[in-house]
Amino acid sequence: MVAQRNPKRRPARATTGRRPAGRLARCRVLIVGSGDVAARAIPLLAKRARVFALVRRAEAAAPLRALGALPLHADLDDARSLRRLAGIAPAVLHFAPPPDRGEGDPRSRRLVAALARRGLPARLVYISTTGVYGDCAGASVPETRPLRAGTARAKRRVAAERTLRAFARRSGCRLAILRAPGIYAAERLSLARLERGDPVLQASEDVFTNHIHADDLARLAITALTRGGNCRAWNASDDSDLRMGEWYDRMADTFGLPRPPRATRGEIERVLSPMMLSFMSESRRLDNTRLHRELRVQLRYPTVDAGLAHARAWFDQHKGNKQ
Repeated sequence: MVAQRNPKRRPARATTGRRPAGRLARCRVLIVGSGDVAARAIPLLAKRARVFALVRRAEAAAPLRALGALPLHADLDDARSLRRLAGIAPAVLHFAPPPDRGEGDPRSRRLVAALARRGLPARLVYISTTGVYGDCAGASVPETRPLRAGTARAKRRVAAERTLRAFARRSGCRLAILRAPGIYAAERLSLARLERGDPVLQASEDVFTNHIHADDLARLAITALTRGGNCRAWNASDDSDLRMGEWYDRMADTFGLPRPPRATRGEIERVLSPMMLSFMSESRRLDNTRLHRELRVQLRYPTVDAGLAHARAWFDQHKGNKQ
């Protein structure tokens, strides 16, 4: 079964986003949060810019250097270590999540305080989460929907967005926010859940879920450095329109695994982790019209079917290489 384009996506209108002056070529770019998405962005950026990547652990430096970045040792939980970031690059990709506990996002506050010391950046791109909208009962969700985060994790993301918006308005730095849903790739699939036989909600109680391939998210972040208006947010989602159970069914079918059993919400609450239950408690159908209209990026994996097919080919290739 082929994933269909989101029926809630509105007809395209003329773009309202402004393209800032300057070009990315020969620019310096600072990456904060050097995880999987950063690792996918660095080789693309290194072809046309000098890339600096923040690292906390010494052992993480060599892999980033191999990708084409210059590692900078600093820690978002240590304000003094961030002083060296001031004026280092006019473009910043902020991929770092808030802490796992507490209120607000002190990491983003420390970052903007360091960046404000001198040589303010001209552009900052932040990867947030669509959890900031909270539960929308399966409704279509544009970027203009009020933020009503329901979990502590998502509330910290709302705080991060507000911190960065305030910094952008004070400093004149152009801020772009990409609200990402479930990020997936061949190396990030939940195949272990299928192998364990973890249940999903029965169809009558199932929630709508949204996805973006990690490669596409990296490309969107790079594009947002040079397109779009100030303090603009985009739903960084692909065009699929499906429920969570359908996502796991398609993953199972792609990899020749049994489809997960269906269960009632009451039954699932007795066997799944609180984290997984939180994802099953919110239902949204992201409207990505603004993303297509303003960033104008053609997704490599516009549906989960395309991404899963690529993941299966990747697994087959790596399995063959090991034999």
